Amino acid sequence: MNAIPASEYLINRELGILEFNRRVLAQADDPATPMLERLRFLCIFSSNMDEFFEIRASGLKEQIKLNAQHAGPDGLTAKQVFKEVAKVSHAMVARQYELLNNDVLPALAAEGIRFHKRNEWTPAQEEWIRDYFYNDLMPVLTPIGLDPSHPFPNVLNKSLNFAVELSGKDAFGRSSGKAVVQAPRSLPRVIQLPIEVASCEHSFVFLSSILHAHVGALFAGMTVEGCYQFRVTRNSDLFIDEEENKNLREQLQGELPHRHFGNAVRLEVADNCSEAMKEFLLKQFHLTRDDLYQVRGPVNLVRLMNVPDKVERPDLKFQPFVQGLPAALADADDMFATITRGDILLHHPFQSFQPVIDFIRQAAMDPNVLAIKQTVYRTGTDSELMRHLITAAQRGKEVTVVVELLARFDEEANINWAEKLEAAGAHVIYGVVGHKTHAKMAMVVRRENGRIKRYCHLGTGNYHARTARLYTDFGLLTCHPAICQDVNDVFMQITGLGSAGEHDYLWQSPFTLHSNVVKAIENETARARSGEKARIVAKMNALLEPKVIAALYEASQAGVEIDLIIRAVCALRPGIPGISDNIRVRSIIGRFLEHHRVFYFWNGGQEAVYLSSADWMDRNFFRRIETCFPVLDEKLKKRVISEGITPYLKDSLLAWEMQPDGSYKKRPRRGRGFSAQEYLLKLLAAKG
Repeated sequence: MNAIPASEYLINRELGILEFNRRVLAQADDPATPMLERLRFLCIFSSNMDEFFEIRASGLKEQIKLNAQHAGPDGLTAKQVFKEVAKVSHAMVARQYELLNNDVLPALAAEGIRFHKRNEWTPAQEEWIRDYFYNDLMPVLTPIGLDPSHPFPNVLNKSLNFAVELSGKDAFGRSSGKAVVQAPRSLPRVIQLPIEVASCEHSFVFLSSILHAHVGALFAGMTVEGCYQFRVTRNSDLFIDEEENKNLREQLQGELPHRHFGNAVRLEVADNCSEAMKEFLLKQFHLTRDDLYQVRGPVNLVRLMNVPDKVERPDLKFQPFVQGLPAALADADDMFATITRGDILLHHPFQSFQPVIDFIRQAAMDPNVLAIKQTVYRTGTDSELMRHLITAAQRGKEVTVVVELLARFDEEANINWAEKLEAAGAHVIYGVVGHKTHAKMAMVVRRENGRIKRYCHLGTGNYHARTARLYTDFGLLTCHPAICQDVNDVFMQITGLGSAGEHDYLWQSPFTLHSNVVKAIENETARARSGEKARIVAKMNALLEPKVIAALYEASQAGVEIDLIIRAVCALRPGIPGISDNIRVRSIIGRFLEHHRVFYFWNGGQEAVYLSSADWMDRNFFRRIETCFPVLDEKLKKRVISEGITPYLKDSLLAWEMQPDGSYKKRPRRGRGFSAQEYLLKLLAAKG
């Protein structure tokens, strides 16, 4: 087994995530990005940073609190990492609001999309806003004056709040001088003004501006000396005691509410916040100046995410498209007959996710179908696919659903679906304690001509129809007997008891995926050393596992040509003389979130191509149930190469190239340039 690389040859995970977020922010800074999409990328950046602080930064803080002195594989301690995280995060957030105020909002205003500040309101707008405050906002507000009988409230994670400085005395003679107003989550953070008072085609006003203008009405007889919006981000990792766990669903249901009130990790305040109030808030949340983010604009930019959807300006958005279908499914009424004629490859979002839904829908209604088994990691709160599984159970079919309750931030939706499935008579399994079920598998068992036949869907992405329009993923529909037998064996492992056996085709975590990936890399290394051509291309979301990185370094030194297409964080350093000269790492950031995992090995000219649910990370290899499956059909193998690899290596518009120090540079544009995503839209989306 390959030794773990020295720390100077590994990039820190948290800093790698921030580098990815920097590339996302760059999309909002790119004049080639349509203007409303630039606003959306600012919101996506905010959402990414929220999750970073809720999970990664909070984890660092917990290590620091425990006085953990040990260094990670990259040689950095938690304290060293957090210091750099704070420095980088402050700089990026400052750039985000600079883009918002100096570029995006003025450009939108020039297009008739305006966010009105209080000093810009017309008399008619002031009157409408006053009515909105008294009729819609004030009835659901609960101002909390701070005094010995009213301590500082337990502020919800990421909620919008206002700290108010007051002078004077109230009806009871109290003069604490401070109050907190929590904005109701039920109301939108951006309100669109009606056309009769709008000063342009699309006029918006922030909820925070409305409350600022009328906050005095909440404190009759007192004087408002200052009103400052603030937002606190909390540790959102859930603690599940696996040793004491008797019922995972019940324990998780008890734990979920605590997510809203975990330890504070970040405080965001408006730029006009007084020094006294900043110090007061930091003290309340037990935070330091490193944790304070003072911004010029709304503290909750994520809530602007739906603004582009409210504005009918196609010229300011990405061009709409209709998802295509493979030729084999163009006029197919019977999914099972079509799959029997040959494997079907789906490439989302360029091709529709509907065939996967149809696969389960037809199985639910087909009297010859005896059983359906499926894994569920993320599927959404409103899932047609889940409803078909419920229908199948109600119709008396054996329905088994492996629901991963610990899918981060989707726990509540998954609990709700689990309860509905159980009520319909389905068998609901919560996976294996200690190993998240992240594999994407569905299997239908059908009686045909007196014999049992299996059909399977395997994918790189979730069974989630909405994200299938936003994420790039591959899905394979097959009735290959050996692959279907492997899938069946994985389901048997999860739902029953027994030792792990070897599969004919599937590589599976936590048993064989890691060793098989390393063996495939070592095979290319051996061929290169014997003078043969050797080539590796891997596309995934993240590369972190040290022993795989060590194998790639060794392969590079042997002369293997290696291209890695890593969307987010990559711990491997490319281009180090004598270490990784033959490794190139690129990241594609664009309209769609690059999500598929494709592993390619030259394999002496036989070209082994695998699709997988797993990234090359410790958790995917050792703490999750994952599958990696070969593409056996030669035509489909060529499709995976020509759609999932070649255009991404050719991309000169969306590609960022990783440097040996872990930074990224945008690839220089030559002529009109080439975009893999645009190419695939033209190739696969429905024409016209």
